[in-house]
Parts: sequence; structure tokens; C-alpha cells
Amino acid sequence: MLSFIPALVVVASMQAVQPAIIETPEIMLEVTARTPDQMGSFYEARGFPKPMLNILKQQCIMTVGITNKTQDTIWMNLSNWEFTSQGKVIHRKHRNHWKQRWQKMNIPLNKQSTFRWTLIPEILDYLPGEREGGNIVLPFTKGYFSLKAEFATGKNKQGKTLTISTDKLFCAEDAQ
Repeated sequence: MLSFIPALVVVASMQAVQPAIIETPEIMLEVTARTPDQMGSFYEARGFPKPMLNILKQQCIMTVGITNKTQDTIWMNLSNWEFTSQGKVIHRKHRNHWKQRWQKMNIPLNKQSTFRWTLIPEILDYLPGEREGGNIVLPFTKGYFSLKAEFATGKNKQGKTLTISTDKLFCAEDAQ
């Protein structure tokens, strides 16, 4: 029985953060804020070096899931997403920023690849009924902030533009 106690302590200390769900007839977007401890543990279990973990634990990491509810193609391009707080833009670092940062720090290539694999692609097409996702990394921001995201539609992006927004996003913090 005592062998279960460490596992129970870990489970008891984890915070459950409910996703922000934004849904229209065409698309469903789920955004879940992750705590620094959650992401630190996730990356540490994959052997990430301490300097990399320290940087990542200072960021706001959000897991995004997108579902195409239409019978047409929906196109996601993160350059068409804008995060704002109190009227000011929160600048999301492009995946190329992280690649360059890890290279300057001489992070092993397999760890760079693993990190890149966890990020949502910069551009992605969603076929009818498809669900895909990944992480977005933002600078840590106190309080609630907003997202306005635009998606092109149609096989060749010739359809109407879908716009979704929420002001209910936040960066999760570790329990005190």
C-alpha cells in the first residue's frame, strides 16, 4: 500500500484547468492553459536539460485543439491569430525563434525536435471532421487576455473567412 503514496501525492498536487471552449457551427476551438509544473514535468520526463526547462517554465504554454465541423476545408494560419491584453498585443514567438534559441544554447537536436513536435504547426489545413492541435507558447501574462483568430475556408482558401474570439484566456500558475 505504501508504494502508492508517492503517486497519490503527485495526483493530489496537480491542478485541473478547464479548457476555454469557443464553438461556432463551423469550428470548435479548445484552449487549455498549462501550469509551469505540468509542462516542466512533461518535458523533464523527455530528458530536456535544466536550462531549457527553466526557460519553458517561465512561459505561458497553452494546448490548443481545433475541430473542423464543416464539410469543407478550414485553413489555420497562426499569423492570423492575435492575442491581446488590456489593448496591447501579446507577441507569440514563432517556432523559428525557439529553434534559434535552442541552437544558441547547444540543446541536443533530439530535444529540439521533441519540443518542435509539441507545437501546433504555423499553418495547417483541417479536412471535414478533422481534429488537430498542439501547444502555443506566449510570454507569461497576468490576468485574462483575448484571442481573435481568423480561418480561411475552401479547398483553395477561396471561401468565407471564419472569425472566432474569446476574452477568457489566462496563463495557468502553479498552486501555492
